[in-house]
Order: sequence, then C-alpha cells, then structure tokens
Amino acid sequence: MPENKLVCPHCGKTVTTYRNPFPTVDIIIRHEGKIVLIERKNEPKGWALPGGFVDYGESLEQAAIREAAEETGLELNDLRQFGAYSDPDRDPRQHNISFVFTAEGRGELCGGDDAARAVVFSLDELPSPLCFDHEKVLTDYRNCLFSTGIKEKR
Repeated sequence: MPENKLVCPHCGKTVTTYRNPFPTVDIIIRHEGKIVLIERKNEPKGWALPGGFVDYGESLEQAAIREAAEETGLELNDLRQFGAYSDPDRDPRQHNISFVFTAEGRGELCGGDDAARAVVFSLDELPSPLCFDHEKVLTDYRNCLFSTGIKEKR
C-alpha cells in the first residue's frame, strides 16, 4: 500500500499516512445503436466513457445512474456490471478502481458537468484520444459482443 510522510500540523512530528484507491464508475451507454462518449472539459483532455467518483454513502449502481444523468442527460435502462479495471496507472490523476457498467440510454443526449459534449460513436469509428484505459475497456466490450454474436446497429 502506498504511504506518504506528512508533518502533523498540531505536534510537528512526521506521521505516515496510507492512501487507498478511490472507487469510480464508467458506463458503456448504448444510445441510438451506438456508444456514448463524452469530450472532457477537464484534464486529462480527450474522449472518455461517462463516469466518475462514487460519493460517500452511494452504491456503485447509484453512482453510475447519477454520473450518466450529469454528463449525458440520459436515463439508464438495463444497468449491468461489465467488469472492474484496477491498473494503478489507468488515471494520471490518482489510483482508482473503476467498476464498468453497460446500459441502454434513453432521453435527449446532451453534455453536462465534466462533459463539454456527449456524442454517439460506432465501436469501429472511435475518436482519439481516448482517456484513461477506455481503449482497453471498449476493446474488451467489442470482443464480448463479438463472442456472443451481438451486432451493433449501423
């Protein structure tokens, strides 16, 4: 577990603190037969799956529903956990573990919160650059679809 040495502001002694990874969610939202990606307003810049940090007292599922609404304006149907991604280098800002969900989105697509805009893309024509480890996540998703014989709408 990573440790940090800090000086206590009260007594002036050096103390050791430990940091655990933060839980996050990412959502592969199918909308209009394609995948929703957001163009990030903040660093790291680029395209990403909608998602974010899990708030204290919030379930992973609640966080996915909230983040989808905040960043895309969409309501989610058929929310299912797809996988977990925990590479310590997946996010350049800090170590986090992302629980990835899939869902159908309904409503009018619009960017909000951390998203400059939200756009649908075919899995075969993804924009660049993709942030975090989302290229790996979407490759895994594409391979899962391929192995099950599910076809994306064109």
